Amino acid sequence: MISVFGSDIGPREIEAVAAVMRSQWVGFGRAVDQFEQAFTARLGLPAFAMVDSGSNALFLAIRLLDLPPGSEVIVPSFTWVSCAQAVLLAGHRPVFCDVDPVTMNIRREDVEACRSPRTTAVMVVHYAGLPVEIDPILDLGLPVVEDAAHAVDARHRGRACGGIGDVGIYSFDAVKNLTAGEGGGITARDPARIERARRLRYCGIGKSGFEAAAAGTGDRRWWEYDIAEAFIKMLPTNIAAAMAGVQLERLAELQERRRAVWELYDREFDGLAAVIRPPRAAQGDRHGLFTYCIRARDRDRLARRLLEQGIYTTLRYHPLHLNALYGQTGRRLPNCERLNDEALSLPLHPRLTLDEAARVAAAVRGFYAG
Repeated sequence: MISVFGSDIGPREIEAVAAVMRSQWVGFGRAVDQFEQAFTARLGLPAFAMVDSGSNALFLAIRLLDLPPGSEVIVPSFTWVSCAQAVLLAGHRPVFCDVDPVTMNIRREDVEACRSPRTTAVMVVHYAGLPVEIDPILDLGLPVVEDAAHAVDARHRGRACGGIGDVGIYSFDAVKNLTAGEGGGITARDPARIERARRLRYCGIGKSGFEAAAAGTGDRRWWEYDIAEAFIKMLPTNIAAAMAGVQLERLAELQERRRAVWELYDREFDGLAAVIRPPRAAQGDRHGLFTYCIRARDRDRLARRLLEQGIYTTLRYHPLHLNALYGQTGRRLPNCERLNDEALSLPLHPRLTLDEAARVAAAVRGFYAG
């Protein structure tokens, strides 16, 4: 079976994890510090903190904004459920907006169509790694949470995606462009927010007992601590950080493999009327290349035919406003609903060979050839 998503874990990642295990310090520690420093430098961020998942990073991002309880946060409906769950679990109401049917990204007009006196923030998602046209949204004057889970290597007008809004998050789960097995991270324009994030991720405790002892505490018992705020634990591990550190060093190589597959698909589908190819990044931007998401005629039947031929495809994501949990199933978001019927993610990951990608493309073309 040709997998739709995947990662490439090589001997360097394996040795980095083994070294952590040999050290016997497998939890939060020095490897996390090293990854945070390297990631901050690589993306040119003012500050960055690693956490245990991208989903928890989203929850932390909402918390850092200190929004009024019960207020509304506008979220694109065409995104992963964690975006809405983070808003809901932080004590706010997600309000779903439509997206551009071509870029699959949120636009200023989509935000304005949903804005109300109760709106206190906007979440933007760089879908598939394509940078959102974010400046017009920032100009609305609302705090912006930037979900760059797909966009760790994407840039918009020279700026790293994730580092443009008030707070931004990344995901390092098993199928992302940079994987830690599981993990995430958070950045912010104001470094003070990241200092607060570092406290919150350890149950609101400023320093561990070991850190306090190493720093010197005078007459104070180093195992005693002050709790700044009540919060859940979302510490990353040295194991995850060690893997992520090697992946960061290999990111250009891994992205080139993705780009080669992307270019093959673009060539193979050029002129195929039944398939709308995903858009390229605008001039001066860089695409994150997370997923090659087409829009296809007779999408469901195409997906089944590909599965019969050993090719797994999927749709990321089922529009959230269609889920009863959020109480908005009566709303009409026509572009999201159209994408729900037409969009399909084809296999794209760094282990995918060009021969396999060519097989995928031939199967798609063969389906429409009759």
